[in-house]
Amino acid sequence: MSIINKEVETSLKQSSSVIANPVREEPETEREMGTRRSMQYCFWLVLVCAWVSVDAVPIAVDKNKAEPPKENLDPPESTDTGLHYDRYLREVIDFLEKDPHFREKLHNTDMEAIKQGKLAKELDFVGHSVRTKLDELKRQEVNRLRTLIKAKQDVAGGKGMTVDYEALLRQFEHLNHMNPHTFEVDDLDKLIKSATSDLENYDKERHEDFKRYEMRKEHERREHLKQLDEEERKKEEAHYEEMRKKHADHPKVNHPGSKDQLKEVWEESDGLDPEDFDPRTFFSLHDTNGDGYFDEQELEALFTKELEKIYDPKQEEDDMIEMEEERLRMREHVMNEVDTNKDRLVSRDEFMAATKKKEFLDTDPWETLEQNQLYTDEEMREFEEHLAREENTLNQKTVDLDKQRAELERQQEELNAQKFELQQAMEHMEKMKQLKTESPAEVKGSVVPVSPGQGAMPALPADSKPIAPGHQQDLPVHS
Repeated sequence: MSIINKEVETSLKQSSSVIANPVREEPETEREMGTRRSMQYCFWLVLVCAWVSVDAVPIAVDKNKAEPPKENLDPPESTDTGLHYDRYLREVIDFLEKDPHFREKLHNTDMEAIKQGKLAKELDFVGHSVRTKLDELKRQEVNRLRTLIKAKQDVAGGKGMTVDYEALLRQFEHLNHMNPHTFEVDDLDKLIKSATSDLENYDKERHEDFKRYEMRKEHERREHLKQLDEEERKKEEAHYEEMRKKHADHPKVNHPGSKDQLKEVWEESDGLDPEDFDPRTFFSLHDTNGDGYFDEQELEALFTKELEKIYDPKQEEDDMIEMEEERLRMREHVMNEVDTNKDRLVSRDEFMAATKKKEFLDTDPWETLEQNQLYTDEEMREFEEHLAREENTLNQKTVDLDKQRAELERQQEELNAQKFELQQAMEHMEKMKQLKTESPAEVKGSVVPVSPGQGAMPALPADSKPIAPGHQQDLPVHS
C-alpha cells in the first residue's frame, strides 16, 4: 500500500464548503451569444456529454407545418454526467468560457488537441477575475473531497473494514491536490484528461453493473426455488416461463437509426405524413436545442417509441432497469454507425451521410436483450462463488461479533460482581469507622461491676494502682 501524501492525510480532517452558483455577466449581443454557444459546445461536448439516460419527449408539430424550430440562443441546460466531480467540472467550464481569450482559443482548437490537454496552457492568459473564481472553486472542491473521504474512512472504521487509501486518493485525480489553494495549468490539464477518460469508460461500467444486476436477480430466483416444495417449485417455474414468453411477445422493433425507425417517429411523434419523410427536416425537428448536433439525450429520445413496444412499467414481466440498458445499447449502436469522428455527437453532416448508407435501409428487426446472452454459465458460476465467499465472510464476522459480545457480557458481569463486592467493603468500612467514633464516649461514663451485694465501685483513673490487700483504708460508714 502506498504512503499517503502528508497534504492529503491532513486534508482528510477538513470540513466541506458549499459551492457557490456562478453568476453570469451582463447580457451579450445575439452575435456574441451565438459565438459563445458554439465555442462552449466544442469544449463541453468533449468533456461532459451526459451519459445518463434521459427520457426526453419528442416535440410535436403541426401536420401541415414542418418548419424547423427557431434556434434557441441560450446555452442548453447541462445534465449530470455521472462523474463524482460533475458540478466542479461544469462550473470550471462555465467560468472559462466567459474569458474572451480562452473562448477564442477554444474555438480554434480541434477536439484531439483538447483531449491531449494542449488547451490547458492557455489558462495562463485568462483574466484575473476568472482565475480568482477558479481558485475559489478549487478550494471548495478540495474541501468537498476531504469531507467525503473522511466520511468514508469513518464508515469503514466503524464497520471494522480496512481502508483502501489508494482508492480514496483516486478521488483527487481530476485536480492537483499538492496545491489545494490555486487553480493552475496542471489542474485544467488533469480535469480535461480525467473527464475524457472517465466518460469513455462510463458506458462500460454501466454494462458491467447491469450484468451483475441480472446475475444477482437469477441467483435470488434460484435460491427462492430451493425454499419451496416440489409442487410450489413447479408452479413458480411455470409462472416464470409464462412471464418470459409474454415479455418476448411484442411488435417488431426497428433497427435504431434505420429509415423505418425514424419514419415511425416522424409519423407517430411528429404527426407527419410518412410519405413526406425528409432526413434533413427530421434532423432539424429533433435537434431540440438547435446547435447542429444530436447529443446523447436527443438521440436517445428517438428510441422512446421502440422501447414502448417492449416495456410497460405496469406489467409484471417488464423490468425498467432492463429498459434503460436497452436504450443504452440502441444509442451505442447508432453512435458506432454514424459518429465517424468519435466525438460522441452526431453532426448534421454525419447524419445526412448515414442516410446514404445501405445500413439506413436495414429492415431486419433489432435483437433485444432477451435475444442476447448477457452472461455465460462460467460467469454465473463465478458470480455465485463470489457471493458464497461474501456470505461466508459475513457469517464468520457474525460469529466473531457474537463471541466478542459474549466476552464483553462476561467481562461486564465480572465488573458488576467486583463493583458489588467493593460496595460491600465500603459499607463495612463505614460501619467500623462509626463504631470507633462512638467507643471513647462509652468508656468515659462507664462503672466497674462488683459482686452481688456490694455497691458499685467507681472506676479508677487509668494511671491509678490497685490497693494491696490489708492496706485498704476503712471507708466511712453512714448510718
